[in-house]
Amino acid sequence: MKMVSRWMFKSGEESGQALVEFMFVGFILLFLLFGMIDFCRAISMRQVLINLSREGANEAARGFGDTTDATISNAISAVIAGENPLNISSNGQIIISAVLNSNGTFRITNQVTKGKLTQLSKIGILNATGTGAAGSGVTMPFLVGAQGTIPQSNQTTYVAEVYYNFKPVTSLGSILVGGLRGFSVTNQFYDVAYF
Repeated sequence: MKMVSRWMFKSGEESGQALVEFMFVGFILLFLLFGMIDFCRAISMRQVLINLSREGANEAARGFGDTTDATISNAISAVIAGENPLNISSNGQIIISAVLNSNGTFRITNQVTKGKLTQLSKIGILNATGTGAAGSGVTMPFLVGAQGTIPQSNQTTYVAEVYYNFKPVTSLGSILVGGLRGFSVTNQFYDVAYF
């Protein structure tokens, strides 16, 4: 009888130990799972933004519209129509600019923006003279080399910039956005494409 009660008592201790071990391992696994959910969502959103910026610049370069402003507005409408699963109108912004190479001087001739965010274009801002931001000109990574300058003289390049605010769905994602020991995920994504 004594042997049976000792065996049952030891068995109870071992199952309690297993429960404590499972709790630690389970917590780590849940931590990793929730982190993966937001990390995968961030990667997916980033890929959608890359596609949206390319599509916006491509649509603007193809030129569906009577004027440059109409062409850019139509391109923005096309991008917003294909924005699923994102919502540019409430969490993002798209800026499409027309940049002209006027005999070696790059200037923004048209610029249209749409969305809730109020970010400035990273290539320059259209002002009354159409020369870009005052005193700074247009900052773009144009190719200059053996083939010449892109765009060539008197040609226009369309630039689509897309901003989007990332909102994590798990509390771990909020911690990562806020920063955890030097590691953080930015809460605003940006992509740019040139056509």
